Amino acid sequence: MIKAISNRGQAQPASPMRRLEAPYLKMKEIRSHIYPLNIGQPDIETPPSYMDVYRNFPGPTIKYGPSGGLTEYRKTLSDYYANCGISLTPDEILVTTGGSEAIIFVFAAITDPGDEVIVPEPFYANYNGFANMVGARIVPVTSQAETGYALPPISEVESKISARTRAIMICNPGNPTGYAYTEKEIKDLKTLCLKHDIFLVSDEVYREFVYDGTHHSILSESGFESHGIIVDSLSKRFSLCGARLGQVASHNKAVMDAILKMGQARLCPPTVEQYAAMEVHKLGQDYFDGIRKEYQKRRDTVFDGLMKTEGVFCKKPRGAFYIQAKLPVENTVEFAHWLLTEFEMNNETVLVAPGNGFYATKDIGFDEIRIAYIIESGQLARAMDILREGLSAYPGRR
Repeated sequence: MIKAISNRGQAQPASPMRRLEAPYLKMKEIRSHIYPLNIGQPDIETPPSYMDVYRNFPGPTIKYGPSGGLTEYRKTLSDYYANCGISLTPDEILVTTGGSEAIIFVFAAITDPGDEVIVPEPFYANYNGFANMVGARIVPVTSQAETGYALPPISEVESKISARTRAIMICNPGNPTGYAYTEKEIKDLKTLCLKHDIFLVSDEVYREFVYDGTHHSILSESGFESHGIIVDSLSKRFSLCGARLGQVASHNKAVMDAILKMGQARLCPPTVEQYAAMEVHKLGQDYFDGIRKEYQKRRDTVFDGLMKTEGVFCKKPRGAFYIQAKLPVENTVEFAHWLLTEFEMNNETVLVAPGNGFYATKDIGFDEIRIAYIIESGQLARAMDILREGLSAYPGRR
């Protein structure tokens, strides 16, 4: 009999965002419509300029590219960051096969097996899986719905630091919370990381999607050259989830050299996609202004709908395209399954993501859901009506 798979393989967590995929596919054959609010797949059209390059690539052969990304594309990214107030040379940016690979490479570069990364929870659930893949461990510090999932007091964050701590990681603005960190919070984290000589890793995939106030990047802070690392992606910014283009950015040469060697092991990131991405970066601020306005409208639609629903609690998020909300139920895993498979309004229903999957601490988040507002506002309003009626009819409502 063949030997069992590795402990790492057995410990690898399944994605909580996709735990209802099987019943969803079954119910799609039965319901006239299911509003999919469980996964952050934007419905915004991919820019035509990207598709034009992709369809009309002139070369007879799609060849390997440089392991760190095309030189001209890294220059494009350097210019993009400069427009965001972040000074990075092309050599301080490495292109990855999506933001997921960027995070895996960073974890692999800065941790050894058994090392720890502190992350405010709730957090993007796949961080757990990425850490497990390299033998690292996520140490959560719990934020509260009552504060809109703001950074916990810095003393609480510091109390989680141990001899095995290698980094603090944030998502800014946050998935699943939509929380956008303040300038003071970024400065407090910088001070803490410098004090303990640990890295601050910032997932800034949703940088453009801040609706109230401005975005504060860790690499816009001076005096943080050795300790700050950005992971980034085009997936949400330009509706390019399937293109699998991301990047790592840091002034720390040792970190970037290590990541480049990891990139060499997988040869190169997608090549045609990089040429196409150079075109979409020419769109400018007008493009983002329009997208931001649309997502803000959607956020307001969902938030207003939740506020009309008895027993629901949430704060209005400032960024990303998610809302994490508390519901008057004991177990949103059971509620989400019931809503999908047993409840309907005019043969329509809603698919949401149970909130506990975004926590590393056991037994919390079971009264929360994440809503991704990635469909147009009229559909979102209808989805909120269905959710409201579903909660009213749910046998397990508190």
